[in-house]
Amino acid sequence: MAVIDAASLSVVIIGAGPVGLAAAAHLVDRGLEPLVLEAGPAAGAAVREWAHVKLFSTWGEVIDPAAEKLLATTGWTAPDRESYPTGGDWAESYLGPLASALGNRVRLDTTVTGVSRVGRDRVVDADRDEQPFTVHAQNGDGTEIRVLARAVIDASGTWFRPGPVGGNGLSALGERAHASRIVYRVPDFRDPAIRSRYAGRRTAVVGSGASAFTALVGLAALAGSEPGTHALWVVRRAVNSTTFGGGSADQLPARGALGGAAKAAVEAGHADAVTGFRTAEVQANADGTLTLVSEDGTRTDPVDEVIALTGLRPDLSFLDELRLDLDERLQAPVGLAPLIDPNAHSCGTVYPHGVKELKHGEKDVYLVGMKSYGRAPTFLAMTGYEQVRSIAAALAGDHEAAERVELTLPETGVCGGSGLFDEPVEESGGGCCGPTPVTLEIAPLGLAGRTAGN
Repeated sequence: MAVIDAASLSVVIIGAGPVGLAAAAHLVDRGLEPLVLEAGPAAGAAVREWAHVKLFSTWGEVIDPAAEKLLATTGWTAPDRESYPTGGDWAESYLGPLASALGNRVRLDTTVTGVSRVGRDRVVDADRDEQPFTVHAQNGDGTEIRVLARAVIDASGTWFRPGPVGGNGLSALGERAHASRIVYRVPDFRDPAIRSRYAGRRTAVVGSGASAFTALVGLAALAGSEPGTHALWVVRRAVNSTTFGGGSADQLPARGALGGAAKAAVEAGHADAVTGFRTAEVQANADGTLTLVSEDGTRTDPVDEVIALTGLRPDLSFLDELRLDLDERLQAPVGLAPLIDPNAHSCGTVYPHGVKELKHGEKDVYLVGMKSYGRAPTFLAMTGYEQVRSIAAALAGDHEAAERVELTLPETGVCGGSGLFDEPVEESGGGCCGPTPVTLEIAPLGLAGRTAGN
């Protein structure tokens, strides 16, 4: 068998989203050759599915420095760095041009189906690290291909694996049967067909993160012109001082404003909060409405629609022949998991991290971007850009740069644990948050549809 010089091979990147394309730009800047395999028909395919949502990061925070350097050679002009793009803006004005600048290094309509070592399955130890990776993929026309790689960077994200309505991590009884009445994305309430689906009707919004806030604010805005529109906000934990984020203490102002707008939607009566509710069943009523039933038998008021925004999960199936060191709870790299564990904390910054925290027992394979966070919810694009900068430096042999931190993240404005169970969170005094549960008061609705998380 011929000996393959792994060092002469490309670095395969799975996913042409923001972090995957940034990884390619950093590798090019280091003189290494990337090959980006993207399952969708265009760069940023997942981002384009939430094109209507406005980010809570500014343009200046979602443009990678190495990518900007590459784009500058094409005559590209950066948008106003202080303004806030939508997902559509991000895809059309940045990700699309960046993929074009990378040229034939980006292959679209190419779905990765498996990754392994040449001649070595998961079990075999002998000379494992010396073998290049073999990446199996399927093109849009159904043909299968195999690509050899010196390293693999998985930036495929988590978008296509949303969490269920069920509070135990499994689909609730009846959830699949009533799938036509349940969506797992933030609806675009500007679309007439989508507006008509929710106008004048009661909708359960399940979840407590930025996406749920965005949906609540959108429904509240719809209620202003469509009487009878109302939301039932179903939350698995208690509502307290941390529920709506850090407000003015958040160093990402738009993120703080989003939480404030969601709070105002509840206080103004556009949404009723049902707390400590973990859905076990979705039941149909005689009049065609749905009722959510909790594990303890508690029942919600009837609703017409359900918007489930309970987080996202990584797809690890095509990596099954690799030896990944993943945290058993978060499905994130074991070196990163303690920094992002929502059971333990959510205050201040997530320590900027790179190759050291992302490495696995399988040499030269990395999960980056949203995929690296597993089931943790607090990822920012800036974090992913720092990850791939460090990894590119390590693959180029510049270990000093790989270990150097070149990023300062904004504080979340949320202290203490996130409260993943029913008991109130024990919080330290002072700082951005206090220990006393809040009482919701009536306040005018503001910033409807203004901001959303990335």
